[in-house]
Amino acid sequence: MLDTIVLGGGCFWCVESVFLSVVGVKEVESGYAGGNTKNPDYRSICSGKTGHAEVVKVSFDTEKISLSQILEIFFATHDPTTPNRQGNDVGTQYRSVVMCHSQEQKDIAQEVISTLGNNGTFENPIVTEVVDLKDYYRAEEYHQNYFNKNPYQPYCVFSIPPKLQKLKKYFPDQVSA
Repeated sequence: MLDTIVLGGGCFWCVESVFLSVVGVKEVESGYAGGNTKNPDYRSICSGKTGHAEVVKVSFDTEKISLSQILEIFFATHDPTTPNRQGNDVGTQYRSVVMCHSQEQKDIAQEVISTLGNNGTFENPIVTEVVDLKDYYRAEEYHQNYFNKNPYQPYCVFSIPPKLQKLKKYFPDQVSA
């Protein structure tokens, strides 16, 4: 069965690259969500005034990977302890957020956060928001599959390989060939 979850963990190019490499993930789409502006575009998102976050919509096969596993990968490959920031990317559009379609998804997300908080995975408290998904807007086409289309883009070369290394180190059985 297919399920979807919307995740924001900084620049969507980075989050997208991680999940495109995960076994059981069928589709990853970059987009915008969580704000009040209708039909936002990248320029408006970068202003920080739309309320939207850069997010990815992850569609996955629940017979191959669970939502808990998706979330564990998400938390391991970005810093969920810094509000409105991932590395040099600063602003509400880069916040850590899980946008859910159901109460069940919210419960699972809260459970994963609680487990990670209780087991000392992170030195600082997790500040990731867990919210209902309201409006979601697909990002412009040039943002889709960005790293694969632009493997030598300097930001990507600097930011994405460390995330992929964490994926391979902590979840070797979940990395697609």
